[in-house]
Amino acid sequence: QVQLVESGGGLVQTGGSLRLSCAASGSIASITSMGWHRQAPGNQRELVATIARGGASTYADSVKGRFTISRDNAKNTVYLQMNSLKREDTAVYYCAVRVNWGTYWGQGTQVTVSS
Repeated sequence: QVQLVESGGGLVQTGGSLRLSCAASGSIASITSMGWHRQAPGNQRELVATIARGGASTYADSVKGRFTISRDNAKNTVYLQMNSLKREDTAVYYCAVRVNWGTYWGQGTQVTVSS
Protein backbone atom coordinates (compact mmCIF):
# COMPACT_ATOMS: atom_id res chain seq x y z
CA GLN A 1 0.00 0.00 0.00
CA VAL A 2 1.05 3.55 -0.76
CA GLN A 3 -0.53 6.62 0.80
CA LEU A 4 -0.39 9.97 -0.95
CA VAL A 5 -0.94 13.44 0.49
CA GLU A 6 -1.25 16.32 -1.93
CA SER A 7 -1.00 20.02 -1.26
CA GLY A 8 -0.53 23.32 -3.03
CA GLY A 9 -3.63 23.89 -5.10
CA GLY A 10 -5.59 27.11 -5.04
CA LEU A 11 -6.79 30.14 -6.95
CA VAL A 12 -4.37 32.11 -9.10
CA GLN A 13 -4.65 34.71 -11.82
CA THR A 14 -3.69 34.10 -15.42
CA GLY A 15 0.07 34.21 -15.77
CA GLY A 16 0.64 33.30 -12.16
CA SER A 17 2.39 30.33 -10.59
CA LEU A 18 1.59 27.50 -8.20
CA ARG A 19 3.55 24.56 -6.89
CA LEU A 20 1.90 21.25 -6.11
CA SER A 21 3.42 18.70 -3.77
CA CYS A 22 2.65 15.03 -3.24
CA ALA A 23 4.23 13.09 -0.39
CA ALA A 24 4.20 9.31 -0.51
CA SER A 25 4.39 6.90 2.42
CA GLY A 26 4.01 3.17 2.89
CA SER A 27 5.55 0.78 0.35
CA ILE A 28 7.70 3.48 -1.15
CA ALA A 29 10.51 1.14 -2.17
CA SER A 30 8.16 -0.25 -4.80
CA ILE A 31 7.58 3.10 -6.49
CA THR A 32 8.85 3.27 -10.05
CA SER A 33 7.43 6.52 -11.36
CA MET A 34 5.49 9.45 -9.97
CA GLY A 35 3.41 11.96 -11.81
CA TRP A 36 0.48 14.30 -12.12
CA HIS A 37 -2.76 14.03 -14.01
CA ARG A 38 -5.62 16.50 -14.20
CA GLN A 39 -9.32 16.46 -14.90
CA ALA A 40 -11.38 19.47 -15.89
CA PRO A 41 -15.19 19.43 -15.66
CA GLY A 42 -16.67 17.43 -18.51
CA ASN A 43 -13.28 16.15 -19.63
CA GLN A 44 -11.43 12.90 -19.18
CA ARG A 45 -8.47 12.69 -16.84
CA GLU A 46 -5.30 13.48 -18.74
CA LEU A 47 -1.61 13.04 -18.10
CA VAL A 48 0.27 16.22 -17.22
CA ALA A 49 3.78 15.03 -16.37
CA THR A 50 5.65 12.02 -15.06
CA ILE A 51 9.09 11.45 -13.61
CA ALA A 52 10.93 8.19 -13.19
CA ARG A 53 13.04 7.26 -10.18
CA GLY A 54 16.18 8.14 -12.15
CA GLY A 55 14.80 11.56 -13.06
CA ALA A 56 13.67 11.11 -16.65
CA SER A 57 10.51 13.18 -17.20
CA THR A 58 7.73 13.48 -19.75
CA TYR A 59 5.19 16.25 -20.28
CA ALA A 60 1.94 16.79 -22.07
CA ASP A 61 2.42 19.09 -25.05
CA SER A 62 0.02 21.60 -23.52
CA VAL A 63 2.29 22.22 -20.53
CA LYS A 64 5.78 21.91 -22.02
CA GLY A 65 7.88 24.93 -21.23
CA ARG A 66 5.52 26.08 -18.47
CA PHE A 67 5.40 23.20 -15.98
CA THR A 68 8.31 21.42 -14.35
CA ILE A 69 8.07 18.13 -12.51
CA SER A 70 10.70 17.21 -9.94
CA ARG A 71 11.20 14.51 -7.40
CA ASP A 72 12.93 14.29 -4.04
CA ASN A 73 13.60 10.61 -3.49
CA ALA A 74 14.84 11.23 0.04
CA LYS A 75 11.50 12.78 0.97
CA ASN A 76 9.44 10.51 -1.31
CA THR A 77 7.84 13.63 -2.69
CA VAL A 78 7.01 14.77 -6.19
CA TYR A 79 6.47 18.40 -7.12
CA LEU A 80 4.83 20.18 -10.00
CA GLN A 81 5.92 23.76 -10.54
CA MET A 82 3.34 25.48 -12.72
CA ASN A 83 4.25 28.81 -14.29
CA SER A 84 2.49 31.03 -16.81
CA LEU A 85 -0.82 29.49 -15.86
CA LYS A 86 -3.72 29.73 -18.28
CA ARG A 87 -7.45 29.46 -17.71
CA GLU A 88 -7.41 26.12 -19.50
CA ASP A 89 -5.14 24.75 -16.77
CA THR A 90 -8.08 24.91 -14.39
CA ALA A 91 -8.74 21.37 -13.17
CA VAL A 92 -8.46 18.98 -10.29
CA TYR A 93 -4.87 17.75 -10.22
CA TYR A 94 -4.16 14.21 -9.08
CA CYS A 95 -0.89 12.78 -7.97
CA ALA A 96 -0.25 9.26 -9.31
CA VAL A 97 2.35 6.80 -8.16
CA ARG A 98 3.15 3.67 -10.14
CA VAL A 99 4.33 0.54 -8.42
CA ASN A 100 4.93 -2.99 -9.69
CA TRP A 101 1.35 -4.07 -9.06
CA GLY A 102 -0.56 -0.98 -10.09
CA THR A 103 -1.13 2.72 -9.59
CA TYR A 104 -2.13 4.72 -6.54
CA TRP A 105 -3.93 8.03 -6.77
CA GLY A 106 -4.04 11.04 -4.50
CA GLN A 107 -7.27 12.66 -3.42
CA GLY A 108 -6.90 15.53 -5.86
CA THR A 109 -6.28 19.24 -5.39
CA GLN A 110 -8.18 21.99 -7.16
CA VAL A 111 -6.32 24.49 -9.30
CA THR A 112 -8.36 27.42 -10.55
CA VAL A 113 -6.92 30.02 -12.90
CA SER A 114 -8.94 33.20 -13.24
CA SER A 115 -8.61 36.01 -15.75
